[in-house]
Amino acid sequence: MMESGDPGRSSRVDPATRNRKTPSAMPHSLAYSCALVTGASSGLGEEFALQLAPHVRQLVLVARREAQLQELAARLQARLPQLVVMVVAADLTIAGERERLVAILAQHGVVPDLLVNNAGMGDYGEFATAEWSRLAAMLRLNVEALTHLTHALVPGMICGGGGAIINVSSLASLLPLPDFAVYAASKSYVTSFSEALRLELREHGIPVLAVCPGPVHTEFGQVAKRGAHGRNMPGREWFHVPKAQVVAEALSALASNRARVYPSLKTAAAAVVLSVLPLVLLRLALGLRPRRQ
Repeated sequence: MMESGDPGRSSRVDPATRNRKTPSAMPHSLAYSCALVTGASSGLGEEFALQLAPHVRQLVLVARREAQLQELAARLQARLPQLVVMVVAADLTIAGERERLVAILAQHGVVPDLLVNNAGMGDYGEFATAEWSRLAAMLRLNVEALTHLTHALVPGMICGGGGAIINVSSLASLLPLPDFAVYAASKSYVTSFSEALRLELREHGIPVLAVCPGPVHTEFGQVAKRGAHGRNMPGREWFHVPKAQVVAEALSALASNRARVYPSLKTAAAAVVLSVLPLVLLRLALGLRPRRQ
């Protein structure tokens, strides 16, 4: 059962089964009924959908590109005929589109008990030469949309007696990162917000996890690049982590009720080093960044 971005063609959810947990091999703390994944058309969002699908009754897939969402929904339902998949095409940088998404959920009685705030974008290059429209869109998506959707869905989780939130942050959230200044700052917000919200929601049994990956092979790098002739993001191939590993470690961390995860040993090791280095040394090291390809 699929729904396009048009509310008039929405899939209805059986109220009798909406809140029933799905028996599975997944740990009990991950036996959620309905998972909503943003940025689900590709990359980590698509991988979250693929790995969560066998363990939930319903998936809500959200992204701008409806064709890719529908293709993913078809693949999932071919593998799992009993899975209910709702596709909502929405540009989450626009407040009205986020409100429309929330209205669609309410209209069809869909109350997600797992929210994966994965949608995000970057901009690689010096702040002074950035296009403001691009920076503004990044802040609206990385900060405002994540906060807005969390604010909209948390009350339903509380009323339903539990749930969980996964916020995709970045290893960059630990750094004042030149050439990625606004992106890194936006991810610092995500990590800090996740930690504080986790403390607020603990009494309601709603864990909040910040996932802080290093480089991952997704479309992110190409989108962050400024045009065909823009600089490629720096990074060694050996430091990249497969997206399947990032998602698997994120779900394992949620099952273990961890507050934060740096997927892969190399990313975790980098996080330890960055956390103990004095800021003066970080400034010196980051000041030596390459300025040209």
